[in-house]
Amino acid sequence: MNIRLFVACISLLLFGRFAIAGPEQSVVQIINYTQRPNWIEPWRFSNVSGGLGSGFVIEGQRVMTNAHVVSWSKQIILHRYQDPKPYRARIEFIGHDCDLAVLKVDDPRFFEGIEPLPIGDLPSVRSSVLTYGYPAGGRQISYTRGVISRIEAQRYAHIANRSFLAVQTDAAINPGNSGGPAIQDGKVVGVSFQGNPSLENAGFFIPPEIIRHFLNDIGDGHYDGFPDTGIALVPLINPAFRKSLKLPDNGIGARIDSIYQPHPETHARLEKNDVLLAVEGYSVGSDCMIQFQGNRVHCGILFDQVQNGESVAITIWRAGESLDVELPVYVNQADHISGNQYTAPPYLIIGGLVFTELSSNYLGSLGRNWREHTSAENFYELLYRSKQTSLLASAKPIVLSKILKHSSNIDFNVNARSIVTEVNGSTIQSMQDLKDAVEANTGNYHRFRFLSGNKEEALERTAAALANRELLEQYNIPATYRIRGVQ
Repeated sequence: MNIRLFVACISLLLFGRFAIAGPEQSVVQIINYTQRPNWIEPWRFSNVSGGLGSGFVIEGQRVMTNAHVVSWSKQIILHRYQDPKPYRARIEFIGHDCDLAVLKVDDPRFFEGIEPLPIGDLPSVRSSVLTYGYPAGGRQISYTRGVISRIEAQRYAHIANRSFLAVQTDAAINPGNSGGPAIQDGKVVGVSFQGNPSLENAGFFIPPEIIRHFLNDIGDGHYDGFPDTGIALVPLINPAFRKSLKLPDNGIGARIDSIYQPHPETHARLEKNDVLLAVEGYSVGSDCMIQFQGNRVHCGILFDQVQNGESVAITIWRAGESLDVELPVYVNQADHISGNQYTAPPYLIIGGLVFTELSSNYLGSLGRNWREHTSAENFYELLYRSKQTSLLASAKPIVLSKILKHSSNIDFNVNARSIVTEVNGSTIQSMQDLKDAVEANTGNYHRFRFLSGNKEEALERTAAALANRELLEQYNIPATYRIRGVQ
């Protein structure tokens, strides 16, 4: 054999699969088998079902995808590009706030011949990107070219109560595309994650700023999450109001309307009606916007650039003069009930009364029209409690989810979805409070007070204990309670 031909054949055998490698070689299909909780009957779970998504290989032999692609996972299966072999994966880190997750694959053969995709920079409006993924219904990879049409702060649907920087494109992002990369010049400039039913030919992806924050956060082996500024910022355009604050008429400065995060540093450094002039050197317009890499976006995105416990340099206007402030920011762990939950709901059963934490998931389980059947008290507790004092923000409202009918509670005259405020004379601000109040009672009756109408009711204590034993057997309930941190 001709020596040149021999060398060419060997080279093709050894390196051929890599010579044609493009980004698609690093994009994987994800099959996630899930089991979701029943929020009304929180001891129950749905049947196991499968869902499809996409992901891509990054450095460190890891796979990045969306959090919503692998949420409620019981088992995760990955398929490489044009490879029928299934590989099992597990969640290493997951950030529900930013809708990102990192998976590990224990079988090292999975990464053979796959080059990790590097993370690029924020793309420019009007530039083009190519999205890769596995839309639902197929095992073949899909390619879609699109143009970047807008870059702005956008509410992330997965958590529903947080907004971060997002990139809009006219590239089709369909179910199954979620978690796949948006590629520009061979680098990842976004992770496809959601559409908008009200917009035609519009999809969104998570930009490199959010991706890098997530990866830097998990660098120490723990995910903290994105910090919360703890302030409500409102436009300051009214000339009369600006004059009353002795502000120049230059279109700079937005007003701090309230301070609600329960971190003492925030309250120590800022005051209501302070005017935010600049963040990290970026001038804040009277409309709360900044000029960021050629895009006019909400200044809140600058607070998303730092990690939990780090400081942000801001300039404020107070009493007719500007002040430079180093503002520490923290992840607000005290209150998350207004966002979607991704841990099994806690519960406690007392004589057939089923109590659980109030959450958006619980109310959403009542049906599409749940807002029409929810009390004003529930709306306040869900949406506004976290914006009040530190004590209120740290409380977790407890709701009567349903009543399992029994002869001992047949005349218990309280409607489901009522919030309990007091049991046996003890204030209830958590599931643990409720458990402690019940277990400490040695009297003949459990007495309950509810928020709506300040209504009171009672159960006979020994009858309630007997009812629990009977109802657990009747409804095949594994235990009378499940409380986080309590076995």
